[in-house]
Amino acid sequence: MPIHRRVTRFVSYSLVTSLIVGGSLVASGCSKSAPTLSSDADGRIARVIDGDTVDVEFVVDGRSVTDRVRLIGIDTPETKKPNTPVECFGPEASARIEQLVPEGTEVRVVLDREERDDYGRVLAYVYRSADGLFVNRQLLIEGMARVLSIRPNVSLATELQAAEADARRALRGLWGACPLG
Repeated sequence: MPIHRRVTRFVSYSLVTSLIVGGSLVASGCSKSAPTLSSDADGRIARVIDGDTVDVEFVVDGRSVTDRVRLIGIDTPETKKPNTPVECFGPEASARIEQLVPEGTEVRVVLDREERDDYGRVLAYVYRSADGLFVNRQLLIEGMARVLSIRPNVSLATELQAAEADARRALRGLWGACPLG
């Protein structure tokens, strides 16, 4: 068999194998379980990762499943991003979300248009079940976060922008503590 046919066959087999293996990795999910959620779901905080990311334990088909949830509409200063220094007010934002929704807190997770980001995290608005506190908004009100609107998940963008504007005017949180830049 001529060399170009062997190379072509090898490349074809390699491509198919890569797609199968890659597809299996994607199918297994970047998240721990990759369940499909309805527009909202009840869960319990399993762990706070940082100021805008938490692990939530859900009950799916009668079994406990923990999934990573990224609070949409907000962005807190980095504390754990690889190769990135801890940003101004990052530790305070992480500490505050731990106070608002400590481990074991029951929450309602509400989706917008897209269920997951490119990292497999659930994209959601998070509400504390006991009193309905809108956690994403509360972090903005206190100046622990900035608005981060990424289409198509912008159904509450106006409400979140108003909360940030109020914190900026009052120089709350990062708005009074961190250099603008």
